[in-house]
Amino acid sequence: QVQVVESGGDLVQAGGSLRLSCAVSGVIFEISTIDWYRQAPGKQRDWVANITHSGTTNYLDSVKGRFTISRDNAKNLVYLEMNSLKPEDTAVYYCKVIWYGADYWGRGTQVTVSS
Repeated sequence: QVQVVESGGDLVQAGGSLRLSCAVSGVIFEISTIDWYRQAPGKQRDWVANITHSGTTNYLDSVKGRFTISRDNAKNLVYLEMNSLKPEDTAVYYCKVIWYGADYWGRGTQVTVSS
């Protein structure tokens, strides 16, 4: 069974930093692509960043230069380092892995950025 668990969300002040973690089990982690999404209250879930099995990264334009996605294959972990946080970054952040054509989502972790 595939399990995806996010952690690290917190309340931070504008300009601060957070590192989110995504722990994945039940897949061959080394060949997986992991995505981060976020969803603010009353809004759709938006894609934020991903990292492929080879380490290639992609980012939403509004987070480029501020967020960094990385992975530690030895620990089956993906990180989202978030710097220079803005109130508009406030959302529930979700981690997703695709395995055998199906999407597996974590339950999300809340990030709140105060002004």
